[in-house]
Amino acid sequence: MSRGFHQRLRAVWESQDSQLCVGLDPDPSRFPGHLRTSDPAKIPGAIARFCIEIVDATADLVCAFKPQIAHFAAQRAEGALEEVCQHIREQHPQVVLILDAKRGDIGSTAEFYAVEAFDRYLADAVTVNPYLGTDAARPLLERGGVIALCRTSNAGSAEVQDLDVHGRPLYLHVAEMVAQRWSEWGDCALVVGATYPAQIAAVRACVADLPVLVPGIGAQGGDLEASVAAGLDGTGRGLMISSSRQILYSSGGEDFAAAARLEAQSTRAAINQAASASGIR
Repeated sequence: MSRGFHQRLRAVWESQDSQLCVGLDPDPSRFPGHLRTSDPAKIPGAIARFCIEIVDATADLVCAFKPQIAHFAAQRAEGALEEVCQHIREQHPQVVLILDAKRGDIGSTAEFYAVEAFDRYLADAVTVNPYLGTDAARPLLERGGVIALCRTSNAGSAEVQDLDVHGRPLYLHVAEMVAQRWSEWGDCALVVGATYPAQIAAVRACVADLPVLVPGIGAQGGDLEASVAAGLDGTGRGLMISSSRQILYSSGGEDFAAAARLEAQSTRAAINQAASASGIR
């Protein structure tokens, strides 16, 4: 049984006074001119350089970095992802590293996904699709933290996640399963989108102090203040508010990393202000 994700997260919440998670979603078509290339062989190197500069510019402002595996794999840049993760581990070891991979499969396959997340990419936690249930999650839980999709930020999420199951929406059954069953095997968290603050509040009421990863602010238009107010735990923490494109692409020029830092500072300040306004801390 693995423990440590929650401990590391609590430590960085306090040491850096931050509940901001920066998503690393590299899109070479949006890179500044000096990093843009049409040569497929050079794209992985450009991705690594872009992400590492973002990481170094913002590492003291965040609680977590969340590289999204598809953005690397689509460019045949898994090696760049390894390089970025290794850099975070070596240069910014206080920051939690989340692999956004949304894995979920039967036990024997899940064991290999665990090797991928925790050995190859050195993650503290990995995002998981909970549809296969507890036994499929156990190989991951035994190795590191697991962050289960619960009520996601996309517009179509209600088609399945809001289905009525014995008088309650399905996403609350997922939240309860993770908080009660999965937590027996390791450190867990849940994904609930900032586009649905009322659902964040419902999940928080269901899971007590379990951490919640909240994507959807910034480019997706989620309500940061309402999400923070709805999702804080009893200590005034409990959240990983994720912002990707709004921070990564604050500038299209050579000052992109400095611009990302300014945007991260502004977002962290807004999160802390919302937390203070809640009266919990």
